[in-house]
Amino acid sequence: MAVVKAKKCLTGVLYATEMDRETFETMWELSAPGGPAEECFLRLNQEEFHCEERPQPDVLETMPDFRMLPQDDWPKKAVHGIAFTTLTIDTPVYLKYLMSRFLAVGGSIVRGSVQHIDELVEGDVHPFTRGGEGPLPPKAVVVCAGLGARTLGGVEDEDVHPIRGQTVLLRAPWVRFGRTLSSTNGTWTYVMPRKSGDVIVGGTIAVNDWYPIPRPETTRDILERALALCPEIAPPEVRATCDATVEDILPIVIEEGCGLRPGRKGGIRLEAESNRKVPIVHNYGWAFHLVLA
Repeated sequence: MAVVKAKKCLTGVLYATEMDRETFETMWELSAPGGPAEECFLRLNQEEFHCEERPQPDVLETMPDFRMLPQDDWPKKAVHGIAFTTLTIDTPVYLKYLMSRFLAVGGSIVRGSVQHIDELVEGDVHPFTRGGEGPLPPKAVVVCAGLGARTLGGVEDEDVHPIRGQTVLLRAPWVRFGRTLSSTNGTWTYVMPRKSGDVIVGGTIAVNDWYPIPRPETTRDILERALALCPEIAPPEVRATCDATVEDILPIVIEEGCGLRPGRKGGIRLEAESNRKVPIVHNYGWAFHLVLA
């Protein structure tokens, strides 16, 4: 989960802390034992360390079980350490859950290519049937185009750019806590377990880097940083006999991940246009500020 900067919305300015608080409370309810989405989330203890002083008051002070960590527990170069209770999301599982809810209430999925939002806004013909008749005209259009907002006709937002991120997925069911460490250059090292027993470790933040596949040297760098921050990611049988190395981690690597986040100068665009044939709601962009979990 990430905290982002302030965004504009229908009612004016809605600050990130308000959005994050509402999101967290909703997901906390979804993650409740016995709930319909319980398997999508893992409730856990999160330790977070920073290489720079935190603003006061700290926005994270409202998190459950928030506490300051003693300096003896801080990693090398850290100047601040906190802990709190939060949750992580198994994103593929959660997306399937959301899709099932959508379909259950009568939603339908139509796939196709749109060059300009007016193809949808006009609503007289269906853009995916080569001009033939299609479903009823939309009552609203929500633009969640990600990086596509840079080139999509009717949007063409030049503030959108890629922020490349690379991660490594491990099979480490013995890790049931989260841990992160910031750096002075804005990069975070993090360990995020999922309820399934898989663990995401990362990461990178590379602005305007369009390379779409994992770089082996970056994978090794991530594993080295993650192991230094959290030796517990190594298999218990290895840690019982020696200090683990990256080579001890490689057998539990499931896959390397790489994605181009839809970064946007100024943060997320969340606002509506009402001067069109139907309302258009823009909801895209990403601004890294702070990892929660």
